[in-house]
Amino acid sequence: MSQGYVTRSVERWRDGQVVREDDDVAEEMPIAMVYNGETFAVMMATPHDLEDFALGFSLSEGLIEHPWQLLSIESQVLLEGIALSMQVPSDTPAARIGAERQRLLPGRSGCGICGTRDLEQAIRQSEPVGTGALIERASLERALAALQSHQPMNGATGAVHAAAWADMHGQILLVREDVGRHNALDKLLGALRREGIDPATGMVLVTSRASYEMVTKATRAGVTLLIAISAPTALAIELARSAGLTLIGFARRGSHNVYTHPHRIAAAGALESGSP
Repeated sequence: MSQGYVTRSVERWRDGQVVREDDDVAEEMPIAMVYNGETFAVMMATPHDLEDFALGFSLSEGLIEHPWQLLSIESQVLLEGIALSMQVPSDTPAARIGAERQRLLPGRSGCGICGTRDLEQAIRQSEPVGTGALIERASLERALAALQSHQPMNGATGAVHAAAWADMHGQILLVREDVGRHNALDKLLGALRREGIDPATGMVLVTSRASYEMVTKATRAGVTLLIAISAPTALAIELARSAGLTLIGFARRGSHNVYTHPHRIAAAGALESGSP
């Protein structure tokens, strides 16, 4: 299996000197999402954790509703990239891909809805999320402090995003990385479903901005607390508010902004005392 990055030779210029060294660089290639023989989208992604990607993408795009509906996944390495050939039941949206739903256009690594042809497909309202867990600020800080050490690809290349899931105590249990922030989140959401973990019992952290698409993917998966190290967009805030998602941006050690539904963030000692 690919480790997500490769080694290439590079000339480094430092202090007036040129030195030739090896450098680790992130992999990026076309990944075709194929359902019952029909291509829905071609995503530019890191060829790692592809089964998680296939499941997370299928769920977040509404192509299937339940993990068991992804009957099989076959990864085919082609000259042009990788085809993820998936089989789904005939009564799922993925099995009814037609001209009106096919993306046809490629999804760039930084894009969540590239290739979506209709406005109503682009702005997808989410169902309200559940109650979710109450998280102390100290737990949030603990997860943020540990996040960097759980990013081996980015540590090697400095070029990929991460999406992580931490429990209510701030312990990071799952991390997925990709050159695309949407892809990293899809991989994480797929991994959560494969592991049988309820996203609402903890929090999701992303090393990117919180765009509309990130909020939509999170709420569709049942995430109740989304933490981004960068800024949210105005549309992301409105959709998070309407779906009941707690959205946090500019998350740093020692500071963060709570944009929606702050009731899930508890004061120090609140969980022990039972107070809100």
